[in-house]
Amino acid sequence: MFDPKYPIFQIAYLVNDLEESSQKWHELYGAGPFFGVWHHKTDEFSYRGQSIEADVSYAFGYLGDMMLQFIVQHDDQPSIYRDMFKKGEQGFHHIGCLVENAEAERQRCRAMGFEPACDLKADGVDVTYVDTRALNGVFTEYHPNPDYMLENFANWKRAHDTFEKGNPIFIAN
Repeated sequence: MFDPKYPIFQIAYLVNDLEESSQKWHELYGAGPFFGVWHHKTDEFSYRGQSIEADVSYAFGYLGDMMLQFIVQHDDQPSIYRDMFKKGEQGFHHIGCLVENAEAERQRCRAMGFEPACDLKADGVDVTYVDTRALNGVFTEYHPNPDYMLENFANWKRAHDTFEKGNPIFIAN
């Protein structure tokens, strides 16, 4: 059974423009600031059992206690994003859960009838995405929780909590 020690910590959206989405979410809901990662590369990547890696960029920020992730896919490679949205479309894509062991969650989900769709290794963590659309309409990401990663998330949260009007909403890395 899933360990509720780390509940859903993230909601993610495929968008057409990271900076525009960051600005609009800030204006509408007070989210941000957002930290951009352009053309993210992984150490290892597998989409539905094949070594296919789409060209994607991300923005991460907070709205209250919830992390938001915005994703832009720059190409038309097969991906978990193109599984749901054609180029130019956007919308709610996945929820993220912090876990001790993504591989164990991958196997647990498979036993429940949900197929793994994407596995990647980057920044020292193994992440898996499971196709849970039949249950909730979106994918589920299982993301390990090493201390250095939690510290990074805490820094983004602190930036949200201490944000002052006039500061930049989008910060590119």
